[in-house]
Amino acid sequence: MSDKWMDWAIELQALAQDGIAYSQNPYDIDRFKRIREISAEIVAAKTDNDLEHVRDVFLNEKGYQTPKLCTRAAVFRDGKILMTREKPEGTWSLPGGWVDSNLTVRQNAAKEALEEAGAVVEPERVIALHDRRLRNPGKYIYGITKVFVICRLKEISFTENLETSEADFFAEDQLPDNISVKKNTKEQILMCFRHYKDPTLPIEFD
Repeated sequence: MSDKWMDWAIELQALAQDGIAYSQNPYDIDRFKRIREISAEIVAAKTDNDLEHVRDVFLNEKGYQTPKLCTRAAVFRDGKILMTREKPEGTWSLPGGWVDSNLTVRQNAAKEALEEAGAVVEPERVIALHDRRLRNPGKYIYGITKVFVICRLKEISFTENLETSEADFFAEDQLPDNISVKKNTKEQILMCFRHYKDPTLPIEFD
């Protein structure tokens, strides 16, 4: 799907969702619902995805449209950073994922490190708030803010799970080639090293 088509579909969906949330006139609400449906039809037609699937992931929220939050835990041991190999792609990323609605950023960073890498950590400080559109390749149907968190490692015992097949620590100059750049680019990982080495660096935010 071309960037323009995706941009138009995302904007239509957000405007329609906001209209449904704030409109009082039932006729206007019906119109906004139809506009929202059209946005899903555009995505389905331009990506060859099943319309029902697009509805499930694209039209599943209510209220004012805001970016989603995603945490990435930067966990270090002996100057090396913890990364996990993802299933089924086999690419590497920092432990992380969507912030659950009932968890804080701190709690979510710790949860993802434990679930994906078997690492018990203490989140210590936020080092960056990155807009995915500006930092990571590829289009996504939602706006996403990535929260990078330096975490202190307490213990680790990795077991293969549904999401990851391996966990390992990498030196700054020996990062894996097949990084999951949609989740964290090499530059974002190197940023974590900079903040780990120098805790006085200011928080990066877009």
